[in-house]
Amino acid sequence: MTFSKKLSPFYNLAVLYFIVSLILRIVLFFHPITQSSFTFAESLKIFTLGLISDFFVFVIASIFLWLYLIFISNSKYNKPYGYFILAGFASFLIYIASGKSIFDEYGGALPKIVLIFVAIKTTLFALFLFLPKYRTKIRFWLFTFVIFLYVLLILQNAISEFFFWNEFGVKYNFIAVNYLIYTNEVIGNIMQSYPVIPIFSGLFIITGIITFFIIKNSRNYIDEIPNFTEKLKITAIYGALFAASLFAIPSLAKTENSKNVFVNELQSNGIYKFYLAFQNNKLDYFKFYKTISNEKAFALLKEQFPTITGENTLREINNDSIEKHKNVVLITVESLSADFMKMYGNEQNITPFLDSLAQESLLFTNVYAAGNRTVRGLEAVTLCLPPTAGESVVKREDNKNKFSTGSVFLKKGYNVKFMYGGDAFFDNMQDFYSGNGYQIIDKSNFSENEITFSNVWGVCDEDMYNKAIKIMNAEAQQNKPFFNHIMTVSNHRPFTYPNNKIDIPGNIKSRDGGVKYTDYALRQFFNKAKEQPWFNNTVFVIVADHCASSAGKTQLPLDKYRIPALIYSPYSKPEKYTKLMSQIDIMPTLFGLLNFDYKSKFFGQDVLKPDYQPRAFIATYQDLGFIKDNVLTILSPKQQIKQFQLKLNPKAGIAPEFQIHYDEIPLKSENTELTNETISYYQSASYVLKKKEYQLKDLGLTFKNAKLYAKVR
Repeated sequence: MTFSKKLSPFYNLAVLYFIVSLILRIVLFFHPITQSSFTFAESLKIFTLGLISDFFVFVIASIFLWLYLIFISNSKYNKPYGYFILAGFASFLIYIASGKSIFDEYGGALPKIVLIFVAIKTTLFALFLFLPKYRTKIRFWLFTFVIFLYVLLILQNAISEFFFWNEFGVKYNFIAVNYLIYTNEVIGNIMQSYPVIPIFSGLFIITGIITFFIIKNSRNYIDEIPNFTEKLKITAIYGALFAASLFAIPSLAKTENSKNVFVNELQSNGIYKFYLAFQNNKLDYFKFYKTISNEKAFALLKEQFPTITGENTLREINNDSIEKHKNVVLITVESLSADFMKMYGNEQNITPFLDSLAQESLLFTNVYAAGNRTVRGLEAVTLCLPPTAGESVVKREDNKNKFSTGSVFLKKGYNVKFMYGGDAFFDNMQDFYSGNGYQIIDKSNFSENEITFSNVWGVCDEDMYNKAIKIMNAEAQQNKPFFNHIMTVSNHRPFTYPNNKIDIPGNIKSRDGGVKYTDYALRQFFNKAKEQPWFNNTVFVIVADHCASSAGKTQLPLDKYRIPALIYSPYSKPEKYTKLMSQIDIMPTLFGLLNFDYKSKFFGQDVLKPDYQPRAFIATYQDLGFIKDNVLTILSPKQQIKQFQLKLNPKAGIAPEFQIHYDEIPLKSENTELTNETISYYQSASYVLKKKEYQLKDLGLTFKNAKLYAKVR
């Protein structure tokens, strides 16, 4: 047998990976969500550099295949070495099973994973040692299983990349990393959103067929096991390719520098993108982003907040009128894009109640969400600070005792609660809100007779609102005002909801249905709330957490961050506020309407004050955007700065204040004033978090014992 045939397992799997990657790129290239056309040069770059990157990624990913193949031999089962090796495996297995191994120090699932792996390895070695007559058959089926597993992972990854692109319009990113953490919700979401049984049945059948042909062309490796010299050659070749791959993969990633984001995404390798997302979920602003001196950053910030002193944002907020200690209900609506509403041009009539309520409210027509995840929306309305690089503060370890909207209400004598129809463990909401003085109401607080419908994300919005009214009725008896923050769940894939509520059946599982049911549930909530004695003394704030999708042609597409927001108070005069503003301004503006006097650390501002200067913050976990004076400035890792002139691309029949589509045209020369202002906001926000200047320590309010604010029934 020639030496080249010894490499057949690697070769056959590599060919499969290239074919699957090519097909996947073609499918994503023509996918409807890929809202772009490509030049010949861009297309060539996508497919040539993309496939070269795939080759090197496959080399890295095949390290476990190399380890498996290189240790296949018969000599290790010879006496007495085989018994010594088996005794070593058994001793190691006992050590791990004792519960006092080094792996137990890491906790979690690691000890169990290692225990299972070593147990399987020990058992297989014993079978090879004591059943030499069956060694060939056992090795063949084990070899088949390994090849099957690799084929399955290659195909499964392609399917996962397709569905991830279908949802977000990008290759794997930070969201995919989060999905590994919240497996119960994510697997449940997949089970309810897609025909899982047919997909996986087809996947396993196709995997079996491909494995059959690969085994047919590769089994010579185990029929004529390479000798020691041949294994050294295989190792030398693989080692050289592995070393080259470590250099080539990041170098190729640097060529993903097109102005068209879709070109970069299609060129990239999903597996490597996942690795980068995993590595970069925590970003030190001062290490990765353009900075100025802290003195200059806070000096620029002082232009927005004249009364601050030093390197913090602490200042006095004073109003001339008497404070209004009205009840406040804040509802953050899941994935409610502005363009779902009629006033922004939607013609499907899927938000009839919100459309009507907007006409009776203080309506903010030009609001931008801080990010594209729920935790970013919660962070924006709770902490009212710009979306700093990396993970949301909600999910960071240092997320307690922060200056928050809840702390302002608590100082004013309010009862403060966070209500969520799902499990508040998800996205670390329980830890964050309980550590910041909120009482938690989530799915675990519901009795069986309070749940009429639920899916993997939690109870339907109607059930959550019914529970909220019960709690608010009880709170109203305590002679204290209440602040209740409600987070909805129904407008989320799989978009299932109770039947016979709206004219779109729940089993269709459509985004339009999810939006329309969410709107329907809000109408039912208001109808019931109007019957309660506390209604006329309550202010309702409704705002989206983020948009339904973040995919677009540009790095930060503005239309994918535009959200509806309104403040409704019975008998108040309806108004429209049309100036540019950020999601982080909603609650400071509410405090202004209530005439609250308080010490503030918020970066968000009362937009109704005459000195407010319109601006907005939009971001991913890496790209930090700042909108002002029709210019979008983006700060990115590696000290990169990009600026775009925003040119309105109007749609007919929509009022000017509700136009949401802009062309982003690169500036020919940098606007350094806006660059420095952008840096000032994001750098100072990162600084006060890093230096713990956004804590409550100097305001006489702390929540050291989160159990004091545990779940209540």
